Amino acid sequence: MPETSTKDSAVQGLDALELQPRRGTAERGPAEVARGIWAATWPKLAAVALVLLAWQAVVWSGWRSEWVFPGPDRVLPTLFHEITTPEFWEAVRVTMRRAFIGFALALAVGVIVGLAVSQFKPLRVAIGSLITGLQTMPSIVWFPFAMLLYGISESAIMFVIVLGAAPSIAGGLTSGIDYVSPSLLRAGQVMGLRGVQRYRLLIIPAALPMFVTGLKQGWAFAWRSLMAGELLVIINQQNSIGWALSQARQLNDAERLLSYIIIVLAIGIVIDVFFNWADRSLRRRWGITR
Repeated sequence: MPETSTKDSAVQGLDALELQPRRGTAERGPAEVARGIWAATWPKLAAVALVLLAWQAVVWSGWRSEWVFPGPDRVLPTLFHEITTPEFWEAVRVTMRRAFIGFALALAVGVIVGLAVSQFKPLRVAIGSLITGLQTMPSIVWFPFAMLLYGISESAIMFVIVLGAAPSIAGGLTSGIDYVSPSLLRAGQVMGLRGVQRYRLLIIPAALPMFVTGLKQGWAFAWRSLMAGELLVIINQQNSIGWALSQARQLNDAERLLSYIIIVLAIGIVIDVFFNWADRSLRRRWGITR
């Protein structure tokens, strides 16, 4: 058997030994699964109910007139009506397409930069602080420059999404690589792992938990950048969530405006739940948490 295949088999065998589930653990029954789902769900439902009650109480207090700040009794019916219209789903489709394309571009740039910075110390000294500085910059600051470069186009939005998200992704990957256990690195050296093979079989898998945290933060920056972009860069009145927000503001339609704000929040929460699930799965798989 070739030497490379032997090394791969050895590493995969160690991974299987380390990552296999503990023996003697009984599978959870339906009742236990239901209790677990309810335990994870009821605090969220209670929080939503408390928010709605507080919102309605503020409206009843007369802080602002209801045509400016309507209560949930007026906003929720508008929200339910919006999600039944084809225009709404077209807006969601356009926005999510932009979000995923922009995030994919940011992911590619962030991974390349993160690997380069972690590999070459002079490069880290040169641009390490720059990456941190870019993370602290509000994305909206880049839009005048982006529109000067690309005009009123989707390229301007993608440009700002990449600048907003890529530094967080690169920082997460770099930090994950920095915190790989020295014992793992020594084991890989003893086994003769070098170059790309060392990263593919050892460093990248070990850095995944922290890298997922960087991805989560990168998505947050990408989502904020996209929302700002759709409010500022109106492309031929193309239907999108940002365009719908802008139209509702211009028409002083507070119910529709708040409905789309809730939709933006809901999409952000759904994506956050996905990243939390991925993070918990990785940490449980690597034995970091139970």
